[in-house]
Amino acid sequence: MKLTSKIISGIAALSIAVLCCGCGGDGKTTSDAASNSGKLTAKEGTLIMATNAEFPPYEYKDGDKIVGIDAEVAQVIADKLGLKLEIADVEFDSVIPGVQSGKYDMGMAGMTVTDERKQKVNFSDSYAKGVQVVIVKEGSDIKSIDDLEGKKIGAQQGTTGYIYASDTPENGGYGEENVTGYASGALAVEALKGGKIDCVIIDNEPAKAYVEANEGLKILDTEFANEDYAICFSKKNADLQKKVNDALNELKADGTLQQIVDKYIKAN
Repeated sequence: MKLTSKIISGIAALSIAVLCCGCGGDGKTTSDAASNSGKLTAKEGTLIMATNAEFPPYEYKDGDKIVGIDAEVAQVIADKLGLKLEIADVEFDSVIPGVQSGKYDMGMAGMTVTDERKQKVNFSDSYAKGVQVVIVKEGSDIKSIDDLEGKKIGAQQGTTGYIYASDTPENGGYGEENVTGYASGALAVEALKGGKIDCVIIDNEPAKAYVEANEGLKILDTEFANEDYAICFSKKNADLQKKVNDALNELKADGTLQQIVDKYIKAN
């Protein structure tokens, strides 16, 4: 199936999947369940979250501190579980292997749920929806995603943008020979500015930040793909997955999750 058929029109910006759950009225919170956690986390009393702080507004560095939507959501989840949050900034490709091995308790990096990833890790309920878009230079002959065939495409290594684009033409991609993977979205954008590639495929929110910071770039009107973001866990730690899901549902129900997103993403 052609990748273009995956595009769902009408979604121009990220929106939170506010899936309110039926919270019980027993007065208990997820922090109650954490008291008998045992081996709930790799380090007792600490929730270690792996991320790649190159993905604003989800995670990025403000001085030496990692901030953003994911960092703040993880902090309130840790608070609900009665745990101290520790954030490990690693390469995006290292997030899932680190969670699989038990080095990190969970991965939260604007990560899309895919069938391939679900074979390796478990995912929480979706907490956000993302849109993959295409950045080009102003004046580019790429006017829509229909013009990507035969072009030099850049994307962050390991992201869904890279996976989709580098797939075979039979599966709707453009072939690995036409796609270059970069360690970060910022490096891909620099390659675009330097003329090494013709476009960059990346999530809409960091795309807006990169375009605003770099004169002469723009985002195509047509979207590349729509996807759900979630938190990943080791398949051996279903207990932590359940507790985090319970916390997420509480944050959706009381409006905290939406408040965090609104802090970083202004409605158009």
